[in-house]
Amino acid sequence: MGHRLSKIYTRTGDSGSTGLGDGSRVDKDDARIEAFGSVDELNSVVGLLLTEDLPPEVHERLTEIQHDLFDIGSELCMPGRQVLDAARIEGLEAWLDAMNAGLGYLKEFILPGGSRAAALAHLARTVCRRAERRVVSLNRKEPVNAASLRYLNRLSDLLFVLARHLNRAAGVPDVLWQRGRDA
Repeated sequence: MGHRLSKIYTRTGDSGSTGLGDGSRVDKDDARIEAFGSVDELNSVVGLLLTEDLPPEVHERLTEIQHDLFDIGSELCMPGRQVLDAARIEGLEAWLDAMNAGLGYLKEFILPGGSRAAALAHLARTVCRRAERRVVSLNRKEPVNAASLRYLNRLSDLLFVLARHLNRAAGVPDVLWQRGRDA
């Protein structure tokens, strides 16, 4: 592979615009920039979660998810580009179902927390939901890959189940919400 970035700063964005992968320029607060910026932020939070001591399978799967998120970001950076396909969503669903099968039924809502790794998975889940909202907003203006929208929706579900799975693996109970609790 050749050199992709020979210089990190270009000064071309100093006026509040930025370049897309197709060479066009848009404002830095454009819906497309908001969408792939949120996906990039999600990828960073998943990277933070990966710094924890995780079971090898979880580490491997989260690394795959980071690559998928980068693919989604590349789609969003280049209007009309489609990389992600339904097979990636099926992979998420299979892992989600396998993890969920080992967990007890929820009778109450749970609060983000428990172990540090689970709390980070919950943080990733909330950032994922925001990224999904940004991609939905963009999709109202310009079509995006429907598989990417489904992927983000499924990923937030997976991150919720992963948080519970990580708590269980650490021997830490989920934090149950208590309605009307006095502080």
